[in-house]
Amino acid sequence: MMTRRIVDILKNGQPDESLTIQGWVRTKRDLKGFAFIEINDGSSLSNLQVVLNAEMPEYETLLKQLNTGASVEVDGVLVPSQGKGQRIELQAKTAKVYGEADPETYPLQKKRHSFEFLRTIGHLRSRTNSFGAVFRVRNACATAIHQFFQERGFLWVHTPIITRSDCEGAGELFTVTSFDLNKVPKTEQQDDVDYAQDFFGGKAYLTVSGQLEAEIMAMAFSNVYTFGPTFRAENSNTSRHLAEFWMVEPEMAFCDLHGDMDLAEAFLQHVFKYVMETCSEDMEFFNQRIDDSVLATAENIINNEFERITYTDAIALLEKAPVNFEYPVSWGLDLQSEHERYLAEQLFKKPAIVTDYPTGIKAFYMRLNDDQKTVRAMDILAPKIGEIIGGSQREERLDVLTQRMQSQGLNPDDLWWYLDLRRFGTVPHAGFGLGFERLVQFMTGMGNIRDVIPFPRTPLSADF
Repeated sequence: MMTRRIVDILKNGQPDESLTIQGWVRTKRDLKGFAFIEINDGSSLSNLQVVLNAEMPEYETLLKQLNTGASVEVDGVLVPSQGKGQRIELQAKTAKVYGEADPETYPLQKKRHSFEFLRTIGHLRSRTNSFGAVFRVRNACATAIHQFFQERGFLWVHTPIITRSDCEGAGELFTVTSFDLNKVPKTEQQDDVDYAQDFFGGKAYLTVSGQLEAEIMAMAFSNVYTFGPTFRAENSNTSRHLAEFWMVEPEMAFCDLHGDMDLAEAFLQHVFKYVMETCSEDMEFFNQRIDDSVLATAENIINNEFERITYTDAIALLEKAPVNFEYPVSWGLDLQSEHERYLAEQLFKKPAIVTDYPTGIKAFYMRLNDDQKTVRAMDILAPKIGEIIGGSQREERLDVLTQRMQSQGLNPDDLWWYLDLRRFGTVPHAGFGLGFERLVQFMTGMGNIRDVIPFPRTPLSADF
């Protein structure tokens, strides 16, 4: 018989259809002469109810084996469900157990487990309702991202994971080396590590961003985007930070800050709309079990034009706010999460795009404005989370870019190839970055970013 996914059976299955399902037991109810087994194969939040009766081959043996967590294949016929909450159920003819699960030691029992506990069993937590829903939404987000850019003619480029440059200038980098750490070669004169003998002939790192390489590709293909893993060696144990995470970074040639903002707004609206259409059951689950504003937040993103305001005007509004902020508000200081959330949640009550930040708090590659004090940067601030997208129009003028690098203590010779892009056919261009896990966390209402990536990498934790 044909194997069918449970999500398809629940949606399209009809009585008298013969089919096969494969999955894992969620619950078992053993009654006199028959039993009800709830099976889930990961395709849906809902389980499919399977009815076993005593006339089946090896019925008693099956009952002993079909405990929560066991893997099973069932052949049967669909019949109208006699109970509430499900339109259809599977009347089993035969069943095969692939792997048993000891009910005394299987850690996922029929009760609510804390997310903290589930992180300790990362190899099993995906079988729970919460994490099944998270990773289906994560998959839908990724699908929507590719769909959005591909429909607009963007080229997906694979930028390096290993790099010799620090895009952000933050210094929080993982070093990549082939040295035997018990026999690290040193220079003769200063007794420093002799990276000239290392695999890449100099210091190399895990990347914090693919932006600089994406700019290279945009200068040949016009519109490109990256979607891949990035790394930061920030020793932080907060609910907002990961050491390994995924970034989405489009880069557009012949584009200014206004075009950048337009694309970012349309991008967020497209992803939210796609997820609401394809994962409605999972989103309803989050709204009921995790955060009762999940659906309202999604509708807010989809149906509203984003507010647009300069950093200078935002500071003026924050200074007048009837709120005692923990962090000071002053022109020249970066906005903290509490400031960003006040603007998006309380003042505008919808996403806001803040532009034209002071030069001193933004990266060297952002285009300098005519006032010489601000750059053509933009951050999208969202209710519930604060900054979700950061971007800018890039500095395309060779002399200005060189000066900006020097003013921030960077050696232009280290990025000679980046400066070459301004020597040979330079154009106005812009782009932005989105932390993928931050997006999934925002969309689902999950409180900790470690719970929206299958295998979180954090300080002192890389077990699974």
